[in-house]
Amino acid sequence: MKANDREALTTPPPGSILMIEREFDAPRDRLWMTWTTPDFVMRWWGPKGFTAPVVRIALRVGGSYFLCMRSPEGKNYCNTGFYHEIIPYERIVATQHFADEKSNVVPATYYGLSPDFPMEMLLTVTFEEKDGKTRVTVRHAGVPPGKETDDARQGWSESLDKLAAVLAASPQGE
Repeated sequence: MKANDREALTTPPPGSILMIEREFDAPRDRLWMTWTTPDFVMRWWGPKGFTAPVVRIALRVGGSYFLCMRSPEGKNYCNTGFYHEIIPYERIVATQHFADEKSNVVPATYYGLSPDFPMEMLLTVTFEEKDGKTRVTVRHAGVPPGKETDDARQGWSESLDKLAAVLAASPQGE
């Protein structure tokens, strides 16, 4: 990524940053594991009714991820990106791109979404523990304002609902 491209990601246009905070009744190390381990991510990634048949994570600075979620109708929606910052149990910063099923970066229009989505977005996730609970903050920069932000907020909210259910179903982190 070129320096001026990185600068554009860190200062996205007004209204293009989606922020979601959620508190989970689980310690930070469990949230981290559930967020960064493919077998766990497969259980919660995607909105209600979606599954995640493919999850690959190389959790290291410069490493990549590939997540593919499947709609109830059987259509796959994939994304990929690279990790730029990892502070274990505290923070993950990664780029995010729409991708085809072979991990090739594609425009949002590939999935019938708005051409206003940039080819690259920035995702920052923080984990803060207090009194045995963990607040997760998702900062998704680059989502176009309006319907796209509303849809992304709903998708993230439903995914986080599924994450809470995964945590509740396996209280010891199995």
